[in-house]
Amino acid sequence: MQWMSVPRARPGSWEDVLHEAGAQDRLLLLDEARADDDLLEERGHRAIGVVYHPEYEQYGNYVPSVLPRRYDAFIFLDTTRALHPLHDVQPRKEREVPETYPSGV
Repeated sequence: MQWMSVPRARPGSWEDVLHEAGAQDRLLLLDEARADDDLLEERGHRAIGVVYHPEYEQYGNYVPSVLPRRYDAFIFLDTTRALHPLHDVQPRKEREVPETYPSGV
C-alpha cells in the first residue's frame, strides 16, 4: 500500500474539462449524450487503477476516449483522499491460493 499525490489533470483531458466546468462531483448519464457534439469529442481520459505511475502522468496515464462510446455512465470525483485499511494487511505467503479463487468475488 502506498499513499501518493495525483497531479492536476492534463489540460484538455476529460478530467480537466469537468474540473473547469465547476469543481464538483457529478454523475454523467451518457445514454442521451450520444447526440451531443461536445461529448463526442475524443479527449484523453486518465487511467488510474491498480497500477499508477505518477512519473508518466503527462504521457502514459491517459487513453483517448469518447465518453458516450466508452461508458453508459461516468462518475467524476473532483477531490478524493487515500483509503485506510480496515485491518492490518499482510503480504501473501508465496504460492498461496487467494481465498476467493477461482471466482474473484
